[in-house]
Amino acid sequence: MMEKGTRLLQIVPVLPSADIAGDIAWYREKTGFEPFFQDEMYAGLRRENLHIHLQWHAGTPEDPLLGGSVIRIFVEDIRSIFEEFVERGAVSREKLRMNTPWRTHEFGFFDLNHNAVFIVENAE
Repeated sequence: MMEKGTRLLQIVPVLPSADIAGDIAWYREKTGFEPFFQDEMYAGLRRENLHIHLQWHAGTPEDPLLGGSVIRIFVEDIRSIFEEFVERGAVSREKLRMNTPWRTHEFGFFDLNHNAVFIVENAE
């Protein structure tokens, strides 16, 4: 039960990036996310009310670019966004999984830094 006062509105994942400008271009082309702020070290991308932030890392032992982050974006009407992502070349047609054992419809892809991005709709 939530207390009165604070409302939880959203979660903003911060994904590692080896090339902020290149990653912004990729997200724009492949997913429709657009930058709303950026510099060479950090950027914020937005599509409707969803946000993804990118943070540059050197890929060295002192500043590793680990990759392997995962985000799950929950939607209504997964089929229309799936068709859009197929047209953009982000996923192939066989990636849509309907009625998973965990009661979702979903598809996923990797960005240029091996971060997994899943688009998910509750099947219930």
